Amino acid sequence: MNTFGYNFRITIFGASHSEFVGITLDGVPAGLNISEKDFRRDLDRRNYNYIGKTPRAEQDIPEIISGIFNNFTTGSPITILFKNQDVRSQDYNQFVPRPSHGDFVIHKKYSGFNDYRGGGASSGRMTVAIVAAGVIAKKLIPNIKIQCEVVSLRNNTNIEEELKLAIERNDSIGGVLRCSITGVPIGLGEPFFNSLESALSHMIFSIPGIKSIEFGDVNSLICHYGSEVGDSLISTDGSTGTNYSGGINAGISNGNEIYFSVAARPTPSIPIEQNTINLKTGEKIKTRTIGRHDTCFAMRLPVIIESAAAIVLADFFLSATNNNIFNLIISI
Repeated sequence: MNTFGYNFRITIFGASHSEFVGITLDGVPAGLNISEKDFRRDLDRRNYNYIGKTPRAEQDIPEIISGIFNNFTTGSPITILFKNQDVRSQDYNQFVPRPSHGDFVIHKKYSGFNDYRGGGASSGRMTVAIVAAGVIAKKLIPNIKIQCEVVSLRNNTNIEEELKLAIERNDSIGGVLRCSITGVPIGLGEPFFNSLESALSHMIFSIPGIKSIEFGDVNSLICHYGSEVGDSLISTDGSTGTNYSGGINAGISNGNEIYFSVAARPTPSIPIEQNTINLKTGEKIKTRTIGRHDTCFAMRLPVIIESAAAIVLADFFLSATNNNIFNLIISI
């Protein structure tokens, strides 16, 4: 499915080399002030110009075609388009799947009818739409602050050193990111099957290349006795002396900082020769990726993860508001 959420619902569409990538948002209240300039900062962060960034250069100009009139949301679905202008579809072969990429399974699942160019609808290109939705989601939760950063690449905290080594090898590299969320009130999350952790995990794992997520101080939680990692309450507002649990208990926000770590795999598209198979002939062959790809997609991820988290929190917040648990205050 290409739709996520309940009261704040997003539907993503398009593909890496189609004419447009886009997103439709439903459930956004009327009267929220939104203009194209609101998207610029986060879209530019996604296009962060780090060493090893893909040479593909999209302008990422949001074209709002519905749901916003005179810079205010109307209450109807919002649709935003991003034109794909810098594509080289000739770099891709439908019958030569890239190792560790989605090419093979997607080809099989859709009987070869899928758009295979640039990874199609499973490409990292699709995250431009997630960032756009995140901009609007953040407007709905102005008192909640979300910050994500890359903390290590290949288990090394010297980010620049690892990037240079990967470029010298003509290879790719993965990394670990940490996300912190503050200002979340007590009570967000719907156990059993829609807990805050499960919803965040669902959304984060929808981002291409994500392989794991850990909430709280997992290393301490699994290496110590329960008596050593109990988050004791110190006030009636829910504040705790420690925060090993990462701000969530029983799938519900407890008012403390929510934090989690995410691991992103190395980009599977690399120019180093690798083994694969020709799906048309069955022949075992060698292949090297000639397309344009990031040395480390993790470097683009901070704003994408922040946006994904904002989408989840906006959905939960609107759900709580609709149930009269919280009063949603939007400054116009």
